[in-house]
Amino acid sequence: MTTEQLIGSISPDRPLLVIAVKEEAQFLPGGLPVLITGIGKVHTTLALMTALAGGVHPSSLVNLGTAGALRPGLSGVHEVSTVIQHDLDTDLLLRLTGETYGAPVELPHTGGVTLASGDSFVADGVLKDSLAARAHLVDMEGYAVAATAQRLGLPARLVKIVSDDADEGATKSWPVTVAECARALADWVAREL
Repeated sequence: MTTEQLIGSISPDRPLLVIAVKEEAQFLPGGLPVLITGIGKVHTTLALMTALAGGVHPSSLVNLGTAGALRPGLSGVHEVSTVIQHDLDTDLLLRLTGETYGAPVELPHTGGVTLASGDSFVADGVLKDSLAARAHLVDMEGYAVAATAQRLGLPARLVKIVSDDADEGATKSWPVTVAECARALADWVAREL
């Protein structure tokens, strides 16, 4: 069973909004195509490559979604400048193979926010503290969108809203805050796109 869904049609004169789950997309204004990918880097990459396999590419990819705050005081909407994979040991792989796999992806936004993406929902204070040394926010899809855009030569923007504190309370707070977060993301789209 696939969770991906393309709403609307991709065209070269409009961005494609890329979102993990329908709950995050529930208040988006109409007019722009939306790709719901499912959760995680693999689902996101597969959904994007499938949607773009027809050869028609959008003007850009805009990844919208919720994220956990890794540092105290972070709230609201943030546009990401750098995205890393927190669950791929790029240093070890470089030592083993002499090749760089999963290098950080730099984005044109200059706000200084680093996002760590991985295929696990971070709800552990110890892991959170470890990740906070390298990033401000954590999600499960951003790296896949940025890397796919980079591979295809498309501009990308990653826009994340803090939904939880990426600690032991995250699994309880995300379901409570997701609707409010979806409204804020829809407001950002209406203002910025």
